[in-house]
Amino acid sequence: MIPKKLRPGKKRAEGAVTVRKRTVIHGNGFTWTSMQNPDRYEMEHIASDYNLNTLNIEDCLAKFELAKLDRYDDHIFAILHFPPLASKGHPQHSQLSIFLGRNFLITVHQGNLKPLVDLIDLCENGTDHKRKQRLLQRSPYMLLHEIIDVLVDELLHTMRRVIANIDDIEEGAFDEKRSIAKKISILRREITTLRRIVVPLKRITLETAKQVSRLSASEDLAQHFDDIIDHIDKVIETLEESRETLEIYKDTDYMLSTEKTNKVLAVLTIIFMLAIPATIIGTFYGMNVSLPGGIDGNGDYTTFVIVILASVIPATIMYAYFRRLGWLSS
Repeated sequence: MIPKKLRPGKKRAEGAVTVRKRTVIHGNGFTWTSMQNPDRYEMEHIASDYNLNTLNIEDCLAKFELAKLDRYDDHIFAILHFPPLASKGHPQHSQLSIFLGRNFLITVHQGNLKPLVDLIDLCENGTDHKRKQRLLQRSPYMLLHEIIDVLVDELLHTMRRVIANIDDIEEGAFDEKRSIAKKISILRREITTLRRIVVPLKRITLETAKQVSRLSASEDLAQHFDDIIDHIDKVIETLEESRETLEIYKDTDYMLSTEKTNKVLAVLTIIFMLAIPATIIGTFYGMNVSLPGGIDGNGDYTTFVIVILASVIPATIMYAYFRRLGWLSS
């Protein structure tokens, strides 16, 4: 039985307006129901119409649920995570819940997966009839493949942005006027978040492909899902390479920063050393000792010579010792 279409609505939470939308799209012998930000009543209604497990309904309503795949005799339930491709703020993930049966496909999302939203608009009101027919004239399994495929393709675009940021960091790593430590830390956090999303995505997609083959005995979609797995593998490989590259740039930035600090300290030390003679002379003439040229000087050089020798001899010994250690270059 195909449930009635509910009118789009809005609910206000914490000062923000959240759009609730339910779209029913009819394909060739199946129905695609897309639910955006559904409430409990809508989910219970859809569960009653399609005889869905109430625990899976709770998972759909949860703000965060681990990626998973539940198998049933006539359908499967899967939760997939994707990066926040089109969302305000910086959430850690965007969740997509999927119910797939022999004659229905139900997707539950929060509206922040722009490629999926665009695909829904295309199937509902789009003018690209050729692509619309390709999506809806085969089976719900093929449609699910198309949904996952467009979201994984968006992952490839995200990786291009990550690579562009790495190239920018590479330029800044050898520019003494730029500080890239914060950029490296932010990008490392982003790469870690992407890995936390993509690795389970590969596992769930592989399991989904196996279950699709079980449900659809007459349609071979193994090659189509293999193509998605290849794209996910490329993303994982790129993330690993990016992480290793960032480690290299982090070490490079640390070494260059240390070298720059040492140069600054060397300059300051030289300035300090140049000021020592004037400081010593000023100290000598500030003591209560009769020195040549002093206010109360009487022409006796004995005290003056003793003070000079007491300063020069230790300095000469230290210089010879430091040179022997190799601390002073020739």
